[in-house]
Amino acid sequence: MNRSIAVFAAAVILFCGCAHKTLTTMKNKSGETKMAEFYDYTLTSQAGETVKMDSFRGKVVLVVNTATGCGFTPQYAPIEQLYRDYHGRGLEILDIPCNQFGAQAPGTDDEIHAFCTLHYNTTFPQMKKSDVNGDNELPLYTFLKSQKGFGGFDEHQYKKLLEEMFSKADPDWASKPDIKWNFTKFVIDRNGNVVARFEPTADMAAVEALIVKLLDGQGK
Repeated sequence: MNRSIAVFAAAVILFCGCAHKTLTTMKNKSGETKMAEFYDYTLTSQAGETVKMDSFRGKVVLVVNTATGCGFTPQYAPIEQLYRDYHGRGLEILDIPCNQFGAQAPGTDDEIHAFCTLHYNTTFPQMKKSDVNGDNELPLYTFLKSQKGFGGFDEHQYKKLLEEMFSKADPDWASKPDIKWNFTKFVIDRNGNVVARFEPTADMAAVEALIVKLLDGQGK
């Protein structure tokens, strides 16, 4: 969001050309097809280790695609505060750097990690930089988007700009479930249900309120 309007528009056009995958079934150990669930997926950590979603059973999980050079980058701070305040109560945060939106995460995994720890003192787990839309998107994101599509941007200083840019690139953009921009957040409850999707324009207080409810066992 700190780039010029022209760069922003080009990024939106590129985004609108991404294909969306809808496959949400998987094979079980017996080779039978079953409906996929959150716990079936894996990610790769910034250090190259496999991270199994199954290891988060019983936890509340926040999954967020991030970028280091975006107008929403300061959200690293409240996300880190969430982790510090609620990790001990069962909150896990999975940060997936992504360079698909305005090329605003251009560094290597090590450079991105260094930036986050230096500027925002982040301690929550960071994953390998990956795509969240298109042919090379993470299978986890195919699943997440199948569970919670785009529901519109919240009132925000960037709302009008985002809507105008996407509308010019694709009249049907709002009906598609693809990730629209950096810092889109999915919240998964203790039973593996994807209960909410928050766009980057959402108030972080609303994200926190839902997390607290889920941690307290109150549901959405």
